[in-house]
Amino acid sequence: MVSIRNRCWTSSRRLYCRDCHVPVNTPVVREGRALLGLLAPILVSQLSQAGFGFIDTVMAGQVSPLDLAAVSLGASIWLPVVLLVSGILMATTPLVASARGAGRPESIPETVHQALWLSLLLSALGILLLRNVSPVFDWLDTPARLQVMTYQYLNAIALGLPAAAIFAVLRNYCEGMGHPMPVTVISVVGLLFNIPANYVFIHGGFGIPAMGGVGCGWASALVLWLMTVMLIIYVLAAPAFARVRLLGHRSRPELQRLREFLALGLPIGIAIFFEVSVFCVVAILISPLGELQVAGHQIALSVTSILFMIPLSLAFCMTIRIGHAYGAQDLDAILLTRRTGLIMMTVFACVSATFIVLTRHQLTALYTSDVAVQALAADLLLFAAAYQVVDALQVGAAGSLRGLQDTQGPMVLTMVAYWVVAMPLGYTLGLTLLMGTRYGPYGFWAGLVAGLAVAAVLLNWRLGRQITLLRGRGFPVAREY
Repeated sequence: MVSIRNRCWTSSRRLYCRDCHVPVNTPVVREGRALLGLLAPILVSQLSQAGFGFIDTVMAGQVSPLDLAAVSLGASIWLPVVLLVSGILMATTPLVASARGAGRPESIPETVHQALWLSLLLSALGILLLRNVSPVFDWLDTPARLQVMTYQYLNAIALGLPAAAIFAVLRNYCEGMGHPMPVTVISVVGLLFNIPANYVFIHGGFGIPAMGGVGCGWASALVLWLMTVMLIIYVLAAPAFARVRLLGHRSRPELQRLREFLALGLPIGIAIFFEVSVFCVVAILISPLGELQVAGHQIALSVTSILFMIPLSLAFCMTIRIGHAYGAQDLDAILLTRRTGLIMMTVFACVSATFIVLTRHQLTALYTSDVAVQALAADLLLFAAAYQVVDALQVGAAGSLRGLQDTQGPMVLTMVAYWVVAMPLGYTLGLTLLMGTRYGPYGFWAGLVAGLAVAAVLLNWRLGRQITLLRGRGFPVAREY
């Protein structure tokens, strides 16, 4: 057997493969390895969290189209709220990573403490919102039985929002410290526990009555609290975090620190909300069209959400790497991470688009046996395949900008892309006769493709502009990447 060493040769400090003459030890390749080292645990964690939605959708879909539609509609309201809260708290990651890069670990505990105080406030507001959404259903004339089941689902899952918020803070703290593995392990444990919990709450058992799709909400709330307790115990007990000493002193809410945190985190949360809420509002707007339309949309969204976890996780890795380099004022490293990450994003997106086109019918069959729902979802997945590349490029640019602690500009740009382009165009095509016919969910998904393309262009333009500004601030650069 020929060894790797014998099959390669070096020239100009680069390692080349003898067979293909492609450099295998360039700065881009080395940075790619570094990103992949961070990616694996973060990706497993994100896939585990996306798996909750997949499991809920599949298990509710096996009960009835009504249960599937109720869980889908409920998730369309729950997800924007929980991701808005989590997005605001995502400011923890660049702040912690920057403090590490600048050699100021003593400032980390106070950052985490203020984030935890903020998580409690945000979750209280979120619960209040989730428990008062019935007027929206009345205004949209959503079918009565779908309204009732959706409202019951939201009442149940809302109890898990404080746990989700606390978990988000500690997850971002772990990732900012460069230790994402505990979050990964706990997320997998939570996902595995969610399956039997869903079954018991959906079908009944152990003294718990059968609740159908509503049971998914109770199971999710229970699992969120279980995961949060596990992560709290780990963070406080693990030797890897002993030097930071989160419990070294008590901290009260400080208005000035909270304002500084919100100045960075609120634009992140709103930007994520603008993107996610577009997909979710589609389900709400098409709910008067019937259970089939909502169910088909949800299945297509579930498939794409799982695949999206890969570029999203890579964007988190880019935030960590760029945040650390930003704290160290290393523009070379920032440029290298940007280029490498966007290359990896593009390659994955091409593979993902091909996979969706070739397997869309088999994928939709996993969720439901209803042929009409399967057919609609398979058609919508063609739109998803069309936006894979631009979606990956926009999330990569957004992750890079978070690492540079630039959040207000991206917030405005995402608002324009999703709510000035995607939603008006989708509504026009889907529910009006301006184009000669109403295209229903097809029109909305066409709008999503256009909005994501605009977001990719605007965010990458913003990223290039911010790098130019860093040069003007005196960040040294030795070479271009």
